[in-house]
Amino acid sequence: MLVAAAVCPCPPLLVPQVAAGAAPELDAARAACTDALGVLAAARPDLLVVVGPAEESGHGTYAEGTPGSFRGFGVDVDVRLGAQAAEEPRRALPTSLAVAAWLLERTTWADAPIEGLGVREPLEAERCIDIGRDTAARADRVALLVMGDSSACRTLKAPGYLDERAAPFDASVARALGEADVAALKELDTELARELKASGRASWQVLAGAAEEAGLEGALLYEDAPYGVAYLVATWS
Repeated sequence: MLVAAAVCPCPPLLVPQVAAGAAPELDAARAACTDALGVLAAARPDLLVVVGPAEESGHGTYAEGTPGSFRGFGVDVDVRLGAQAAEEPRRALPTSLAVAAWLLERTTWADAPIEGLGVREPLEAERCIDIGRDTAARADRVALLVMGDSSACRTLKAPGYLDERAAPFDASVARALGEADVAALKELDTELARELKASGRASWQVLAGAAEEAGLEGALLYEDAPYGVAYLVATWS
């Protein structure tokens, strides 16, 4: 059963070495993520599942100890999803899960075993919801760390350019995450999310499936759109 969830953005810029001189611009987001992970630890889960967007080649499960890297972003930073694995994994973490691994290492997570789950886009809503239900049944007390950004179309210089639909979409997602509104997340417009380059859509719908019977309450800890991309941090507990 799901006992807690934290929702965090997944830009590599959260890693200060990647952001370089711009690192202070996301200090508030990093602090909110740290607070969100504290809520997960306080729930005393038996299992932590990290969910994040992935390319076709990166979807599926990742065992504890799977390595990740930010070398592709020009910095010598390596991470690992939890403790060292008994056997070396066959593939590295996708970027979203590598950012999660960095956040967990930063807070010295040692409160429960960890698994990773990459979800690809496009993945229909009902399939995401089913995955969430299955994930919540993995242990008596399951926590989720849900990675993903909202729209990337908030300004002219945003990765997806300016789209007038982006701000209302982001506001609706922020409200749903802040209020733990499972129904609203299930009903997110998949096509609109894709057009607005909202990488978190599938991950949020996995959360919706996992939380169906949990009766959790939400709190929105951070909401901003630096660089024209909407970043949200929320907790469900």
